[in-house]
Amino acid sequence: MQLDRLVWRIGGAQGSGVDLAANVFARACAMGGLNVFGTREYYSNIKGMHSYFTVVASDKQVRAHSNNVHLLSSFDAETVVRHALSVVPNGGIIFDPSVVEEDIKKIPTMEREYVKRVLKMLKSEGLGENVKDVLELVKKRDVVQIPLPYLDLLKEISRLVAEPQISILMRMVNIMAVSAAFSLLRYDFEFLSKSIDATFKERERIAKMNVKAAEYVYDYVQQTHGNALKLSLLPTRSSENRILISGTTSVALGKIAGGVRFQSYYPITPAADESVYLEDSEVFELKSEAEVESSIMGKSGSIIVFQTEDEIAAITSATGAALTGTRASTATSGPGFSLMVEGLSWAGMNEVPVVVTLYQRGGPSTGLPTRHEQADLLFAMYGGHGEFPRIVFASGDIEEAFYDAVLVQNYAERYQLPVVHILDKALANSVMTCRSFDPSKVLIERGQFVSEKDLGGEYLRFKFTESGISPMARLGEKGTIFWNTGDEHDEYGHITEDPLLRDTMMEKRMRKLDTAAKEIPDEQKLKIFGEDSAPNIVVSWGSPKGAILDSLDLLNKEGVEVCYVQVKMMRPFPTKTMGRILSGAKKIVDVENNYSGQLGKIIKSELGIEPSHYVLKYNGRPISNEEAFHGIMSAVKEDKRRIVLRGGI
Repeated sequence: MQLDRLVWRIGGAQGSGVDLAANVFARACAMGGLNVFGTREYYSNIKGMHSYFTVVASDKQVRAHSNNVHLLSSFDAETVVRHALSVVPNGGIIFDPSVVEEDIKKIPTMEREYVKRVLKMLKSEGLGENVKDVLELVKKRDVVQIPLPYLDLLKEISRLVAEPQISILMRMVNIMAVSAAFSLLRYDFEFLSKSIDATFKERERIAKMNVKAAEYVYDYVQQTHGNALKLSLLPTRSSENRILISGTTSVALGKIAGGVRFQSYYPITPAADESVYLEDSEVFELKSEAEVESSIMGKSGSIIVFQTEDEIAAITSATGAALTGTRASTATSGPGFSLMVEGLSWAGMNEVPVVVTLYQRGGPSTGLPTRHEQADLLFAMYGGHGEFPRIVFASGDIEEAFYDAVLVQNYAERYQLPVVHILDKALANSVMTCRSFDPSKVLIERGQFVSEKDLGGEYLRFKFTESGISPMARLGEKGTIFWNTGDEHDEYGHITEDPLLRDTMMEKRMRKLDTAAKEIPDEQKLKIFGEDSAPNIVVSWGSPKGAILDSLDLLNKEGVEVCYVQVKMMRPFPTKTMGRILSGAKKIVDVENNYSGQLGKIIKSELGIEPSHYVLKYNGRPISNEEAFHGIMSAVKEDKRRIVLRGGI
């Protein structure tokens, strides 16, 4: 049976090449014209604990991961135990036959509670406590088992590549697992070969060795297991120009395209990947449109990436860069953002256009440092002492994150305030194929920067205006003396505690939100999928977007009329449009990755309308397409008010 949507998963100990293998697999699928979505799960240690990567490949658009797996590639015992039951009937498991006798209780990296659950389930089926018992259980579910003797194959490969040290070749095991999967699926080996070459393009010898090993395993599986798997994956033709990219890379490229030339950060998962990519891309080619920069730099541009001693230094250094007129940003995750709020408050008081890219992860405290959650929304909107205007903006997928990274910089400078750009771990650590980014859609708006020639008199940095926006001069600009302080101040920036001035200055700053709410078009604030007159309205924000979109067709087939509203602008909230859409709905289903339904709280606060149903998940794993479908169905059809999703391993 040829699949139009294949779900493949690979697992293993962290540091064993699981990510590399998954990227090789995903790239080979993309090279064959397929759409790809991949998501990575891993523990918060460096090596040893279990990690896994799920890749969905299809000739149609793919926007979310799946908990149901067609083919599992494993090379250790733990992967079999953890993921075998996720494999669907007629799917397959590739495993090393040397692990089948291992005692599940003696796998050191598995949590005790998880082991207890597995053993209890096996006992209820009349089975024992070894890996072979898990395989026996899934065999009853018509799952095909493909033993792959990695060590024996490596001995043959060592002669083939003239490398006698098997210990060196052990690094190839992950590529062997990928090759076996493609062989079973009858996917053209040419694309795997090209993917390996691209992955190891700067290490030609390593690339050739891996291609030979992959070819040997591909042929071996063809000969020994031929048609064991009744599923196949075929390449397709596509005229669309696509790229395969991760969330953090997408945002990083958006920052470069959007004119960001200073990025500060303190290393934290998962935000640091963005800054690491920028460090690797500090010098880049400038297009002709970048006239100002190209006149100074020639054909190349550059960005300063500054690793600071802590997150307080990260926000304050970015603020200092922004005061010079440089487009500046910093990137962090929840605990780091907690440390930044004092500096964010200072930027709010001084009307500094600085952007904080916030990648949410599981909390509270250190929480689940490498897992997923959407629980920082209310803190992003209101965190800090006192009140000051800020824009809070959320991206929902990897492609729009690129363009949003430009938008938030425009908002910051146009309205002279801090902007918090919210993403999350699921977006950060996923990869997907999307249309090549279009530079013609990148419009840079610098706001009201002024120089001496624009003034015609004294300079008031914090001048009272109807819009709340004052003319901004870069630090050191001739004829534009002004003062910055954390205290309340007058139009020059001089400290004041005068009650009338305080009222006037506070109201001037806060008017910016009213101005932004009026000027920013609805299509930037929210997106509507389906007819907004539908009786059932699904509201959500951030990464659940992909799972919800993938489930809409299934919901329609079930006769469930649904409109999905993706909210992007959290502050200022699109009150008028949301009020119009929600006021006529029979059921409002709020889908979020947090415990309390934080978007629902905002809707109730802003509109006086509360969602009638909540579909929530907070176990550290993102929402899959199956979960989105069943959760919305349970809300609409069964009228369940609160549905908690539990999927994930």
